[in-house]
Order: sequence, then structure tokens, then C-alpha cells
Amino acid sequence: MSAVVLDFAPRTAAARTERVAAKQPRLRLTRRGRVVFTTLAALPLVIAAMFFVLNGGGAVATGGSEQLETVTVSGGQTLWSIAEIYAPDSDPRDFIADVMSINELGTSLVAGQQLLIPAKYSE
Repeated sequence: MSAVVLDFAPRTAAARTERVAAKQPRLRLTRRGRVVFTTLAALPLVIAAMFFVLNGGGAVATGGSEQLETVTVSGGQTLWSIAEIYAPDSDPRDFIADVMSINELGTSLVAGQQLLIPAKYSE
């Protein structure tokens, strides 16, 4: 008489994978779980952004201790004419460049406008 051998073990790797995958439940996130996961993932980015926004207001002037004086522009005055009055011994182009840089000026002056002038020119 011949013996019958029953082998219940899977013979291939694919069969074993199917058997293991069938036992493990698939991970599913609920809507609430997705919200929690997204919040936790985004939290470090929000904290970093807040840090940079709140820390950005601490600008420090690096121009040294230069003294400034205020001058009021009269009607018809130009930066060149103001340079001739306040810096007659200096190159007017240097004076104009300094005044434009300090006051962040555009291309035109308005009568009554207040200009900051370095004290080194008014001495």
C-alpha cells in the first residue's frame, strides 16, 4: 500500500506572499486620521515660518553713528542746487548719491519735502 502525503505548505514565493498578505489588514486612514497626520506633518513648517516672521523685525542699522540733519526742500530746488548750498567743497555727485541713499528717493523732489542730510556736509 502506498502512503499519501498531504503537503499544505505553499510551494512558491508568490503563494507565500499571497498567504501573508491575506492575513494582514490593509492600513486605511479615516478623514480624521488624515487631518491629524497632515497637521502633525505641517506643524514644524508652521513653527519655522512663525519664527522667521517674528524674528525678521529685529533689523539693525550698520551705517555707524553718522549724524543726520533735516532740510526742507523749497519750490524749484533740485538735489544739485541743494548740494551746492550744503556741500560746496565736495563733489555734488557724491552728495546726491548719499542723500538719495539715505532718503530712498526716486527721481523727483516735492516742495516741502523733508530730506535727511549727513552732518559731514553741513559743517
